[in-house]
Amino acid sequence: MDLLRSLPIGLYLDKPITWLHKLDSRVKFAWLMAFLAAPLLANAWWRLVIAGLLIVLTFAARIPVRVWRQQMGWLVFLSVLVLFLTAITPDGLSVDSVPRLPDASLTLPPVTDYQYVLVDKGKIFITRRSLDLAVRVSTLVFTLIYSTNLFLLTTAPEEITAGLEDLMSPLRRLGWPITEITLTLTLSLRFIPLVLEEVQNLGRSIQTRAIEWRKLGWKRSAKVWLTVVETLFENLLRRAEQIAVAMEVRGFTSPNEHRVQWHQLRLKTPDWIALATLIPFWVARFVLGGLE
Repeated sequence: MDLLRSLPIGLYLDKPITWLHKLDSRVKFAWLMAFLAAPLLANAWWRLVIAGLLIVLTFAARIPVRVWRQQMGWLVFLSVLVLFLTAITPDGLSVDSVPRLPDASLTLPPVTDYQYVLVDKGKIFITRRSLDLAVRVSTLVFTLIYSTNLFLLTTAPEEITAGLEDLMSPLRRLGWPITEITLTLTLSLRFIPLVLEEVQNLGRSIQTRAIEWRKLGWKRSAKVWLTVVETLFENLLRRAEQIAVAMEVRGFTSPNEHRVQWHQLRLKTPDWIALATLIPFWVARFVLGGLE
């Protein structure tokens, strides 16, 4: 199993180049913050709208099916699982939903079909509050994970660091090492494929040995997995040391003296359009999403 292809979470999609790729990283970062902040204190309907908007955005960008199918597939499964488990758990309210007959001597408004308990099938007990909470939690999980993954999928690591360095440039006046922070972020993003590659190689080495886990027992199996984890960390530390040596050989002493500008940050017409659409987005957020 090729983890770099079957599980491309957090990896950059270099081909094909979609219109999301061409947007400025600062604009995409602003939209990412909007997707992460908009669900806060919003109702369940607005959270469903945001989740649907992310799905529509994926199709509109024409991201290959092989990429989003595997990512969205397991994420939808996780969200549905969270939805079901949260819906059947107690809602935390001690509400007695036993129906009562109205007193004939009182003038009451017409009886409605409102029911607090939606499903009562033994162990499966769903109320309006538990269902609302389930929708909130499941959509929040989907939005947080998928919006971040979509941002990483369509933005190169160098663009991310260049955009963040430009956005955090005012902090230089406070003495913050912005260049060092962005350099560390660049190396971290570049290190993700190396981690997946090492995990993939160790997994293949275990498969080729055809280990019979049932005969080993849980103690010997635990020892094997501890050895695998130890080998993984050793390989990752060795890779990190090789990167450090390569930087040292090239005369790297400080980020300020060896800066390489990979991308020229310039807002174009599509970027201004994307920024302008943030205004109606937030207007809709407060009109439709409400404050709860």
